[in-house]
Amino acid sequence: MEARYKKLSPELEARILEDRKNGVENPCRFKDEDALRRDMTRDRTSLLRPAFIRDIDKILHLPTYNRYNDKTQVFSFYLNDDITRRGLHVQLVSRIARNIGRLLGLNLDLIEAMALGHDLGHTPFGHAGEKYLSELMEDGVGRYFNHNVHSTRVLDVLYRRNVSLQTLDGILCHNGEFELKEYRPRRLGGFGEYDANVEGCYTGGYEAIKRLIPSTLEGCVVRISDMIAYVGKDRQDAVTAKIIDEDKPFSAQIIGTKNAQMINNLVVDIVENSYGHDYIRLGAEAFDDLRTAKRENSEFIYNNKDVNKMYESSIRPMFAELYQRLLRDVKSGGEDTIVYRHHIRHIEENARYYQDFDYRSEEPNQIVADYIASMTDDYFVALHRELFPKSKYRIEYKSYFN
Repeated sequence: MEARYKKLSPELEARILEDRKNGVENPCRFKDEDALRRDMTRDRTSLLRPAFIRDIDKILHLPTYNRYNDKTQVFSFYLNDDITRRGLHVQLVSRIARNIGRLLGLNLDLIEAMALGHDLGHTPFGHAGEKYLSELMEDGVGRYFNHNVHSTRVLDVLYRRNVSLQTLDGILCHNGEFELKEYRPRRLGGFGEYDANVEGCYTGGYEAIKRLIPSTLEGCVVRISDMIAYVGKDRQDAVTAKIIDEDKPFSAQIIGTKNAQMINNLVVDIVENSYGHDYIRLGAEAFDDLRTAKRENSEFIYNNKDVNKMYESSIRPMFAELYQRLLRDVKSGGEDTIVYRHHIRHIEENARYYQDFDYRSEEPNQIVADYIASMTDDYFVALHRELFPKSKYRIEYKSYFN
């Protein structure tokens, strides 16, 4: 039986409208004036530029934001403009999260800042690239690479944008691979505790990340919206890429099996179970369906042998070749190397206003990870071809006309 498109219950609709009429505000809504920054003398809240509008502007104008548009979401080897890239994904997360936040009376600017910035640190070639880079970094220096942690590094360390603690925390804690039935914000003591959480992720990897809980209700909304944005869209893209048939018998009945159904029904369920509360909650049936949907996506899409064959046979060894070559170049200190001309010099030029930041003193493995994570898919392939013109590893794309 096909799941129907749910609507908010008449009782909840009436309550929301009555609360709006009477000017009732959500007491859990994060207030602009409470935003914390490392340098509180700069970027002060104003009528023209409220706190989190400033964060949004900082994110949108970063070079790394431009690169979203040529970074893989799931399907890397398809020349098809209808398949989602990471730039569309972050917009979908923002749209879904702001819709939930609007109904719950939350801070929409904070939600948008978190959503647009949450994948700034993602590698080329999606989660496969993230996995390979983490393995190489762990082998080299005993630390893990995770895209959520690196997204905060981009904003807070490499570009020193004085982004608010609340935005950084929401980005750090967004990892949508770990679903929960209930998201209840966990108080964050300040930048000291935040920095300890970041370091814990570098040394503890996934086990540390699984323990992260956003400190704001807005961050909780973004975290669940990340899952809502990809679980159905990945199915839609899998059909476009001809990985699965359009009538693939997915089994979720409450939230539906197609993208539009899943977005609508999960949003309705969250609002029904969360309005007026200090947490974000899914109903038991919707939560079970979401877990089922993610499990089925793994079975039919993410672990598909045809999808993963190119990653393992070409992308993994290409990552290894590039990593080791770039590491040698960083250690050499040569200013005629590509890593210097295309990456280190760029970061140093950005950091010239900050006397306390000597990028060349960073651990060489970290510099290499910074550089590779900044790359788009096409740049990665072009750089590999430049440095290894005789390499046997090549990417074979499925053309528009296959």
